[in-house]
Parts: sequence; structure tokens; C-alpha cells
Amino acid sequence: MKYLLTFLLVFYAIDSFAQTKLYLHPDAKQYAINTKTIAILPLEVQVKLRPKQLKDFTSDQIIKMEKDEALDIQKAMHTWFLTRKKRGDFIGNIQTPLKTNALLKKAGLDVHDLIEHLPSDLGKILGVDCVVMGTFETSKPMSAAAGIAIGVLLGGFGATSSAVCNLDFYDTRDDELVVNYFKKVKGGLGSDAQDLINVLMRKITRRIPYTGR
Repeated sequence: MKYLLTFLLVFYAIDSFAQTKLYLHPDAKQYAINTKTIAILPLEVQVKLRPKQLKDFTSDQIIKMEKDEALDIQKAMHTWFLTRKKRGDFIGNIQTPLKTNALLKKAGLDVHDLIEHLPSDLGKILGVDCVVMGTFETSKPMSAAAGIAIGVLLGGFGATSSAVCNLDFYDTRDDELVVNYFKKVKGGLGSDAQDLINVLMRKITRRIPYTGR
């Protein structure tokens, strides 16, 4: 029993480690020092509902759910950075999602379809040194609108939930990938987007150069 318990603890540790991957550019610290302003873009979101759940929604409803989720996560990440700034962990400026999205729309871009654009082009439009972009997959939408829709039609999600977040921090002056953060979590995601972001980002606060100074 003792050996079995030890094995399970080691297995759990290895499995947990495998769920998180962090890449840092060799000059990441220098990039961070020279970064004065960061903009957080809406992530590309996929809501992967179970087949029984999918049958209750149209394609348009799923797309709207994913867009709502993307905007809620964008706001939650903005709040996360502001909290670190208040603590003195980040000395730069965080552009508000309102300004970011307004500038992108003014330039004729769809805020939910930015993958085809270079970070340098987005940086010129937004006037920032770094953009945070990436993908997010979830089995449990955290946005208020999605949560209400799912709750009403399906009576909740049950106890099991999962999320996969893949974040890229690009320097907009040379299109260099400074940080890539991949995180997969199961269960315990909290009740809203802010809870989710706190779960995903808490462990790397001191490991990424933008907030670990």
C-alpha cells in the first residue's frame, strides 16, 4: 500500500508537469524590460460540448457562445495584469480591451479573426510593444451568456470540466515570440472567466518576464 501510494503521487506529479509547458525566448528578460505597453487580444475559443449538449444548439449559437467566451477571457486577463501592476510586478501599461477592440474594428479587422495578421501590423494599429494572443478550448463556457444558456437548457455541466489554454506573447517590433504558455487543467475551474484565468496564470506569475520582475 505504501509503495502504491508513492507510485500514485509520483505519477500525479509527472502528469501535472506534463500539462504545463513554458517557452521563453533567450532574450525574454530584455524584451520584457523594453516593453512599455501590452494589448490582450480576444483568444480563438472553441467550446467543445458533449454530443448530447450540442444537439440543443445551432451552429450560430455555438459561434456566439465562443465569441462571448473570448471577450470575457480578454477582460479577465486584463484584470489579472492590472492586479500584478498594482502589486508592482509589472511596470508597463495594459491597454483596455475596450480600446483594443475599438482600434481593431476601426482598422476594419474582425477581433475574432486575427490569426492571419502579423503582430507587428497589429502593434502599429494598437500602438503597443507586445500583444498577447492564442487559443482556448473548454468543455465549460465561463461567460455569463453561455453559462445561462447552458444552465437553462441542460441544467448545468456536472462536476467534470476541462480547459486547454495556449498563450503567445509577441513583441510587435520584430514579430518575435517571447513567451509561449501552454496549460491544461481538469476540474476546479471556478465559476467565471476571472476564476479560470486565475487558475491558469497563478503558477507562472513569477516565471514569465513581464510579471516576474
